[in-house]
Amino acid sequence: MKTVHFTTGDTAIINNIYCIGRSYAEHISELGNTPTGEPVVFLKPTTALTTANTLTLPSFSNDIHHEVELVLYIGQDVADDAVATVECVQAYGVGLDLTARDIQAKLKEKGLPWTLAKGFKDAAWLSPLTLGTPDVCELFLSVNDEVRQHDTTDKMIFDIAYQLDYLHRHFGLRAGDLIYTGTPKGVGKLTAGDTMTAGINGDKFVLSVA
Repeated sequence: MKTVHFTTGDTAIINNIYCIGRSYAEHISELGNTPTGEPVVFLKPTTALTTANTLTLPSFSNDIHHEVELVLYIGQDVADDAVATVECVQAYGVGLDLTARDIQAKLKEKGLPWTLAKGFKDAAWLSPLTLGTPDVCELFLSVNDEVRQHDTTDKMIFDIAYQLDYLHRHFGLRAGDLIYTGTPKGVGKLTAGDTMTAGINGDKFVLSVA
């Protein structure tokens, strides 16, 4: 059973891993995508989650990209007839949504699901979680001391409240769910041997790539 870690030292199990695509206008532009008017939602298997400080790249792709994101942890079941609000968020942290961009492109061309490109082992890294609900967060990612992503979450097209409401209306939010809220501009390729530093609101975490 996969677990998340809190900055208090406590742990908790996870349930679903929801990911929101195309959350930032500048990221949509850099990939040549088209705004959809509503969130693009995909899932990662729980086996993709890791909290380790070393990430292993899969052998089936030559183009793994980093995507730094604000991640929310749902602390309580939301009743089916209720409206999901920020009060259901127990904690938050910074995460990495790793993407096999070459595999994703091939699957999209064929109109097939993206699971292989998004759900491999170590494709969902997560920092220790801070208790509380986030306001505007500053996200940061450097690779080999080169800053690649540095932005704030107030640039999201779909804010936290909208994402929570949308996910609950369509799927139903439950305790243990994780929500990767989307990535800002600056995504790029990772190579074995790289060193990454991921950050949120000044807290930084150093990771190595194998």
